[in-house]
Amino acid sequence: MLKHNLQFAAKNFIRVLLLLFAVSIVTFALVTVSPIDPLQANVGQAALGSMSEAQKEKLKSYWGVDKAPLERYLNWAKDMVRGDMGTSLLYRQPVTKVIAVKLSNSLFLMGLAWVISGLLGFILGVTAGVFRGRLPDKIIRGYSLVIASTPAFWLALLLLIIFSVWLGLFPIGLSVPIGVEAGSVTFLDRVRHAILPAVTLSITGISNITLHTREKMIEIMESDYVLFARSRGESVRSIVCRHGLRNALLPAMTLQFASISEIIGGSVMVEQVFSYPGLGQAAVAAGTGSDVPLLMGITLITAAIVFLGNFIANLLYGVVDPRIRRGGHRE
Repeated sequence: MLKHNLQFAAKNFIRVLLLLFAVSIVTFALVTVSPIDPLQANVGQAALGSMSEAQKEKLKSYWGVDKAPLERYLNWAKDMVRGDMGTSLLYRQPVTKVIAVKLSNSLFLMGLAWVISGLLGFILGVTAGVFRGRLPDKIIRGYSLVIASTPAFWLALLLLIIFSVWLGLFPIGLSVPIGVEAGSVTFLDRVRHAILPAVTLSITGISNITLHTREKMIEIMESDYVLFARSRGESVRSIVCRHGLRNALLPAMTLQFASISEIIGGSVMVEQVFSYPGLGQAAVAAGTGSDVPLLMGITLITAAIVFLGNFIANLLYGVVDPRIRRGGHRE
């Protein structure tokens, strides 16, 4: 068993390394062919036109556009292997330091949204499956279908207008109160600023888990062992608790870990709307400003988080159902 688990972990680790390598190549290629001129985007056309050729050459050297793309990528890769992600051209700080600050904000926000969406999605899905075709099922299914087609940025703007502008219940943006020193910011302040962004991500992330759990719950309630339990006189509550939740939890859990990529993708738009200084907002700034070191670092970190989520889902899949870990069913 230990040998099998080690082999499984080693294969997944090698796979993650190969995927990160592929992601770095694709990201660098997209940045290279981008029509955005880093000099014009960050200096301005008027200021660039008034500079001498020597000044322009210095700027090209600073932004790294004076070398061939292959040479730039190889130099970045060599530093990356040594653990050096480079220096952010926009923030003028090490990329690792910028990512550490931004990631801590984003993880707090995405963690809240991930937990809330998972719990609510599972509960709503189970409820809809148990009451199939009845009023609760129609309401939950209709809600899920509408939210699944709702853009995250539109929902964020709607919540911002209602709860921040009109009602004044929550801050308009940022992750901490304006004008307050970092040492004076409390945990409750951070929670209050993260509620609306987290709720937005949660609402948009509920649909897939709800609909998937609903279908699985319907399948369970129509299974032979549930029909047998009904014939023995078990109540619906007992059937759901003893049979439904246990069998529906496995696919919901796997889908929940797979939804990490959706949470990260949605956070980019949500952080822009709420001016939340997280990793998504930094990625947008790096992309529009051609900050290649920062953009490469953010892309690799987010990709690693997604791959880690899938890896944990595979591990938990084997823990919940040992037959998966053994590689199949025994006759």
